[in-house]
Amino acid sequence: MYSIIIIGVIIALDQFIKIKVIEEIMPHSSLEVIKNLFYITYVENRGISFGLFKGNRTIFIILILIISLVLCFYIFKLNRRYIGITICLALIVGGAIGNLIDRIRLGYVVDYIHFTFFPPVFNLADSAIVCGAIILSCLLIFNKNITL
Repeated sequence: MYSIIIIGVIIALDQFIKIKVIEEIMPHSSLEVIKNLFYITYVENRGISFGLFKGNRTIFIILILIISLVLCFYIFKLNRRYIGITICLALIVGGAIGNLIDRIRLGYVVDYIHFTFFPPVFNLADSAIVCGAIILSCLLIFNKNITL
């Protein structure tokens, strides 16, 4: 099923990149990719989005597990009827699990994408979650024929 493939690809890419960032960037903390615009910067995020609510690791793990299970239920329930929605949900779940692995394994999430015009540093998993959520919102708002 395509949703499982999407989830797996997001998790695998996210973890692969994070391992490389830890191996290559962490000792130097930052690598300039595009001068004065884009950097690969090693950051340990112990909170959630933008580092908010630090120190609640166990609560985050439990909430992420519950939300991921609920979203997986909807992925399987809506799989054949709403492909766009299930793809969005798969992006969200893949990103959530990618960051969950970090929380369980390391105690924090590794962030590394840093644009000078956007102060928070983020990662591929964050990008998958945000893109999936934005597209899902648009689908739900603008498509009146969707019934969950």
